[in-house]
Amino acid sequence: MQATTISFINQKGGCGKSSTCFHLAGYLAKEGLRVLLIDADPQGSLSQGFFGSSLVENLKPSETLAAIFDDERFAEAVHLIAPTTFANLSLIRANQSLAPHNIPSPEHSGMRQFALRGLLGDLPDYDLVLIDCPPNLYQCSWNALLASDYVVVPVPPEDFATQGLRTIHQAIGQACRLRPQLALLGHLVTRADPRLLVHRSYEHKLRTLYGDSVLATVVREASAFKVSLSCRQPVNYYAPASKAAKSMSELGTELLRRMKSAEAQREVG
Repeated sequence: MQATTISFINQKGGCGKSSTCFHLAGYLAKEGLRVLLIDADPQGSLSQGFFGSSLVENLKPSETLAAIFDDERFAEAVHLIAPTTFANLSLIRANQSLAPHNIPSPEHSGMRQFALRGLLGDLPDYDLVLIDCPPNLYQCSWNALLASDYVVVPVPPEDFATQGLRTIHQAIGQACRLRPQLALLGHLVTRADPRLLVHRSYEHKLRTLYGDSVLATVVREASAFKVSLSCRQPVNYYAPASKAAKSMSELGTELLRRMKSAEAQREVG
């Protein structure tokens, strides 16, 4: 059975894409699901979270996601997947060698726009694949969309940014022409501080505009996220009793429930 693939995407940096992937994958793997993370961001933040900056920055392109864009050789998933120290959790890493391939107007890049989809068709057994996208809609994000079943859009409640969200929705719509099963799984409010009126106001406006597409789970700012990341451990491992760990549990549960509901609707349709 082929794994379900979810892309985490937003054009803005600092919205919590990498952090969400890091900690959510830890929760899902701890629950027994076989999870593959794909770092599709040339900054390599997700990769560094598990393996450290020194190791990741010195990886050869052939050891990273950049290999899928190498016309001289055929990239196989089994050669790119690196196990982490956590059971059920592996990662395809990225570093600066991916940057030259992350070009604008990827829809005009021929078969290269399907490189990641081709790689995922060669996967060993996984239940879920989570893709951390860069803060733009260039080649890496486009490849991720065309390889995914669902999209999650992390949205920090700091400015309304509706124009940016519309652009993302348009990109998802365009990708659906080539990947009809692709669907928006939800907008995720991240880095929220309920003490701030502006954050509460933003969340309210977001829910008013986008209704049920906004996930019920809200990921709040918490020191446990940062401390556990600095220790290279997802928060559900490092601080399982923390509020941060509870929010990842709630997020994982909600996403799985939404996917199950979407699949049931597809079968009926």
